[in-house]
Amino acid sequence: MEVADGAVSLLAPEWIPRSSSARPNVLPLGLRTPGRDTTVAFGVTSQMLNSTNVAGCRRVDVNERRIMEHCEIELDVGQECHLHRLVSVFSSRESSKPFDCAMKHLKDAIPKGISATVSAHTSAWESRWSTADIEIEGDNSLQQALRFAGYHLVSAANPDDGRVSIGARTLSGVAYKGHVFWDTEIYMLPFYIFTHPPSARALLEYRYHTLDAARAKADKLGLRGAMYAWESADTGDETTPRMIIVPNGDVLMVPNGELEVHITADIAFGIWNYWQTTADDDFFLQYGAVIMLESARFWASRGAMESDGFYHIRHVIGPDEYHEGVDDNAYTNLMAAWNLRRGAETARLLEQRWPDYWRELGTQLQFTDQEVGTWSKLADVIFILFDPKTLLYEQFNGYFQKEPIDLQSYEPRTAAMDMILGHERIQQTNIVKQADVVLATYLLWDEITADVRAANFRYYEPRTGHGSSLSPAIHALIAARIGDRRLAQRYLRQASEIDLGNNMGNAAGGVHAAALGGLWQAMVFGFAGLRTYPDSVSFAPNLLSHWRRLAFPFEWRGRKLRVAMDPNAIRVAIFGPPPIQLCVEGGPQIQATSEGEYVAERTDRGWRPWQGERKELI
Repeated sequence: MEVADGAVSLLAPEWIPRSSSARPNVLPLGLRTPGRDTTVAFGVTSQMLNSTNVAGCRRVDVNERRIMEHCEIELDVGQECHLHRLVSVFSSRESSKPFDCAMKHLKDAIPKGISATVSAHTSAWESRWSTADIEIEGDNSLQQALRFAGYHLVSAANPDDGRVSIGARTLSGVAYKGHVFWDTEIYMLPFYIFTHPPSARALLEYRYHTLDAARAKADKLGLRGAMYAWESADTGDETTPRMIIVPNGDVLMVPNGELEVHITADIAFGIWNYWQTTADDDFFLQYGAVIMLESARFWASRGAMESDGFYHIRHVIGPDEYHEGVDDNAYTNLMAAWNLRRGAETARLLEQRWPDYWRELGTQLQFTDQEVGTWSKLADVIFILFDPKTLLYEQFNGYFQKEPIDLQSYEPRTAAMDMILGHERIQQTNIVKQADVVLATYLLWDEITADVRAANFRYYEPRTGHGSSLSPAIHALIAARIGDRRLAQRYLRQASEIDLGNNMGNAAGGVHAAALGGLWQAMVFGFAGLRTYPDSVSFAPNLLSHWRRLAFPFEWRGRKLRVAMDPNAIRVAIFGPPPIQLCVEGGPQIQATSEGEYVAERTDRGWRPWQGERKELI
């Protein structure tokens, strides 16, 4: 093991290597992270065995910067050799004595043998995998991509640690230096909410533990409430670089840390989505409510009422990062209005259901009825550029006047459009980097009418260059929902090949975790058409013609459900009380009991009523 520059090796001074190869001792290694008062302690034990369980020789060499293990063993030709290594990791965040914990953990594991550890690992994986695996029949390459996505997403989250989140490339690569973006809440979090709520809760607890940093950032900029970092690490402080060097050697300023403010609403959206789906009141009271309130307070200070009678949020960057410093970005303003309304709703709910807590919070954070009362009013007058004739949201003030570019004329291409046109030129065009207005219509689906959703998808889809891996899955999802199977299939393939096909050319930096989460959402919320409400779940299947079957599990408010769809039927198995309302969008409904199995069959004219079945369905 190499000790990285800036880190400190804390090899226990009393450690003496044991000469016995049959029972090797534990190598204790500690690293203190640079600039942090955090120690990470490792306990490592290794043993090399031949097929008759005779151990080889082990030697450990240690110097200031390197620890080397040497294992030697004699073998006959054709004889097997196994290297068994157990590693235990603890940090000073979990214990004041991380070395002792790591040593004890290994001492408990070693007598049981590595087989017991592998067996426990396998059992845990099987249990977790059963809650997350999407099965697709009729498309082998898509099945591979879905399981690739599920594997990495399951691996990335730690339900036992609410002080960490998931970097944009997980721990699979060094791109973005492990920093946490809006990717987590908007693209990855739904996977965890619906497959493993403890992991989702831990990811949101991270945002609570970084709330003070968000408050400090807002205060530094003369704003109120909490303004979350665009790029966040362990403390929650802003880690977005001030400048970068682009491939042609130019130095490019990076204003995203101050201007890409929609992340605050994105985090609030994730919190509300988790609470509504899980009914986890304990989380909401301990962690979520205060973020809902502080984020609403931020939005009430980030904009300004102007002479036209509207509340304007100026000088921002929306999800479309090709256009910087724009005014009244539709995504940002729509999400800010949503956040203000949910902040006011949070205050009302606390006052009604938990009045003691609301009084305590109001005193602590100096919330007044007058302040909270302004949030809904501001939400109603936030400036949204919408044309009732065309049904289009203008992405930002002046977007419709940008230079029109025919993206098809640049196909086929292997580079993003900002690399082809350059940073300055692309800002003068109408090319959209990634789903922006289109993403808003998805997140705020119930607040936007069907004709408006379709009109905006049709308008922005041919103008979107998909310069971000986050974009194709959302386009696949929306295309599936509006019934455009041709576009849905095209974007689904594009989303599924981002890592396995390296179709963006940067897979070496690590897997694109947001794209993996987006792929899961496209399948479950797009093609399966899953929608959840306070007292029901609904389906609107949009399967591609070559799919024979789509099946997936999910959790909702304490129940476990397993769904299987084919071109002619929807089958749902339910485990756990209380009863639940099952719906087909625009079709039949049924009050389904726990431990029941139900099927709705499609006919030429629609859907037959749901029927209960007592046979093995899925």
